[in-house]
Amino acid sequence: MSLTVVGSMAFDALETPFGKTDKIVGGAATYISLAASYFVKPVNVVSVVGGDFEQGHIQLMHQRHISTEGVQVKEDEKSFFWSGRYFNDMNSRETLVTELNVLGDFDPVIPDSYQGCEFLMLGNLAPQVQRTVMERLHERPKLVVMDTMNFWMDIALDALKETIALVDVLSINDEEARQLSGEYSLAKAAKVIMAMGPRFLIIKKGEHGALLFNEEKVFFAPALPLEEVFDPTGAGDTFAGGFIGYIASTGDTSFENMKRAVIYGSAMASFCVEKFGTERLKNLSQHEIEDRVQRFVRLVAFDTVLQ
Repeated sequence: MSLTVVGSMAFDALETPFGKTDKIVGGAATYISLAASYFVKPVNVVSVVGGDFEQGHIQLMHQRHISTEGVQVKEDEKSFFWSGRYFNDMNSRETLVTELNVLGDFDPVIPDSYQGCEFLMLGNLAPQVQRTVMERLHERPKLVVMDTMNFWMDIALDALKETIALVDVLSINDEEARQLSGEYSLAKAAKVIMAMGPRFLIIKKGEHGALLFNEEKVFFAPALPLEEVFDPTGAGDTFAGGFIGYIASTGDTSFENMKRAVIYGSAMASFCVEKFGTERLKNLSQHEIEDRVQRFVRLVAFDTVLQ
């Protein structure tokens, strides 16, 4: 099953209570594609980098059967860069530096080999860019999943709503769901947002799990209690990669299968936060992934006797 991922490939500099890094590889497309590559091959990436993006980073993606034919390289420019500091609770952070660089005028190119993809994951980018990607595909994919953030709600709300209306699944966090809908109750917020177009809505709640909505149906997936969280950067994108990767591997877009996909996405995100950047996502085994999924299953399994 063919999967195309659109998003940033970037450099991050991070500081958490557990330490700090210089520039390391990050970006939504990087995390999404690495996570998805454990479920489906190849993963086709559409992105843009500068001449400072080392070939070794591209080679790592190739080793994971990730195609970079759709990655533009602008030799005389710099890649997107973000620097941030996380506070002790690891749920809140401060942005120190944001340099759009090549992402500032990103015009996505869809290679012929990517045409006809069955599944499309739109990572967090300007909504106009996300919409352009959909318009440049000759055929609409079987399932389109979109991620976004409050920044676009602040500066491009109309364009964002136009793009949201075109997708099947929207993935946002609880704060963003409340801002987008104007409702504090997440159940009410879900109804308002799904009325904008998406048939499915995922609301991520960080260390408190994730909610999946479809019509009147709701599914809750917990987050795995971890003894140590080193770096939450990219966890949401890794979740998205596990989610869409699992769905693409099965070809099943039913609500029941999406429930399983949410668990697989949560499992992948739980790996991501265990080390800085993408380090933990480079060499996972299928046994590790299945064992982690089973930990989620045991977390919520219980017996009851109805009176």
